[in-house]
Amino acid sequence: MSRRILAAVLALGLATPAAAEEVVVFAAASMKTALDKMAADFQAATGNTVTISYAGSNALAKQIIEGAPADIFVSAAVNWMDEVEKAGLVAADTRRDMFSNALVLVAAGDAAPVEIGPGFDLAGLLGDGKLAMAMVDSVPAGQYGKASLESLGIWSAVEPSVAQADNVRAALALVAAGEAPYGIVYATDAAAEPGVTVVGTFPADSHPPITYPGALLTGAADQADRDFYAAITSDAGDAIFAEEGFVILD
Repeated sequence: MSRRILAAVLALGLATPAAAEEVVVFAAASMKTALDKMAADFQAATGNTVTISYAGSNALAKQIIEGAPADIFVSAAVNWMDEVEKAGLVAADTRRDMFSNALVLVAAGDAAPVEIGPGFDLAGLLGDGKLAMAMVDSVPAGQYGKASLESLGIWSAVEPSVAQADNVRAALALVAAGEAPYGIVYATDAAAEPGVTVVGTFPADSHPPITYPGALLTGAADQADRDFYAAITSDAGDAIFAEEGFVILD
């Protein structure tokens, strides 16, 4: 068990319940590595069960709105949390902006670094290969990536070469498997996959700010739900996310 999470549990006054409770979390796919660590430590410290569904934030938001049972939602973009809040499904006074990230270009295996800026010849770099991205019109990582390529004036040149995936981890997997020579993912995804190399970072001002808002949902009825949400946003939780490359916003 992580000593930090145990310390957080004790500091928050959380105790092992007489009967274990289940916390259901819907979270952006890019959070998997860090959030899995959080969940394992929390389960060991409290005896509760944490069940996490990872997918594109758009898909998760739609599932929540359509009635899927979830206690906590963490999105990789503000707009999808907004949709859940408009549907009246965010518990009052629990929404907060938690983390940020960076957008990077990754390559399969070892590859030379490139400088990403206006007019960057990404199409030439790709040649006959594909550029793996999350769905560019709905998944946050894809939306951020498309916005950056448009800002740099190179979207039209690379659009025919884009291979879209259901979420950012699926796009990462395409590159790691060698099915696409390059891909656009978050820095934290690249750090979690030894089969890829970061060859460049997209300028932060070339896309909207990458923001991960989280919230308890109105269906959260157990103390365990509130406890896990508190643990995610504790100093110990922040330390785990920071180790995985996330930027802490609060």
